[in-house]
Amino acid sequence: MIGKSLGPYDILESIGAGGMGEVYLALDTRLRRKVAIKVLPDDYAADPERLARFTLEARASAALNHVNIAAVYDVGQADGTHFMVQEYLRGETLQHVLVGGALPVKRALRLGSEIAAALAAAHEVGIVHRDLKPANIFVVKGDHAKVLDFGLAKFVQREGSDGEDLGATATAFGTAAGVIMGSPGYMAPEQIRGEDIDQRTDLFAFGCVLYELASGARAFGGETAVEVLNGILNSEPTALAEIDRMLPMDLVRIVGKCLAKDPARRYQNSNDLVVDLAVLADAVSSDSALSIGSFIVAEAKERPKVRTGRHPLWWPAV
Repeated sequence: MIGKSLGPYDILESIGAGGMGEVYLALDTRLRRKVAIKVLPDDYAADPERLARFTLEARASAALNHVNIAAVYDVGQADGTHFMVQEYLRGETLQHVLVGGALPVKRALRLGSEIAAALAAAHEVGIVHRDLKPANIFVVKGDHAKVLDFGLAKFVQREGSDGEDLGATATAFGTAAGVIMGSPGYMAPEQIRGEDIDQRTDLFAFGCVLYELASGARAFGGETAVEVLNGILNSEPTALAEIDRMLPMDLVRIVGKCLAKDPARRYQNSNDLVVDLAVLADAVSSDSALSIGSFIVAEAKERPKVRTGRHPLWWPAV
């Protein structure tokens, strides 16, 4: 493929590979700019389901115009090869960034806020990503987040929408109730059960990502996918207080609300999440955010004394 052309795009080098094919650096000979081209392998192109997902990814990404979402410029076919032309990003995936462990709180909140803003933009036009995870988030030069890979996205008809029902494009390849799609460590309980999903499903995945940013560990681990999925359905992550008591208490609250098993107990929309993250980021910047440890100490001081004889006893901090 290197040295060949796909229409006006000259393939320069291979820069990565994913579940839906290989990605190349290419030159757009018309605009003289570098782009990334995702090429669908021939055997995938022969599979109607995979071809439909590839088309969906292009359509979903093209429907969005947001600084924290990778832009799609073109989609086409040349000499029997299906391809998608995307913004060329310089940087690394968040998955690679997290190899170094937890991020400083200010950086975690900045990247988390940008990821949440990207989700809000998608949800605003009725798109549920359905596969948010560190491998699908790119940290570009300047340390900003870009959400990628809408190959498993689902279009949902928004209440009061008078536009095109984009959901019709998804039903042919597995977005109906009863079909499980996503990545095990970041799937919401309703997603695992094959139930109907909505934007709150993405917010559960976001909670998993934010937990990982703050702790350096996955919210739900396990030796096998079955163990991971069982943990999501039946267990809670290790408390952030046990990992780092210097983390802001409000960060614990935000993560916990995102990771609620019942969608009704999560944030009901991504805009409210964006606001809470912004408020917390401001508090952290001004050093006014209460940490887990200081919250525990403050709570203990407010508890009543219990006296036994002449020896005072204090309720223990938890």
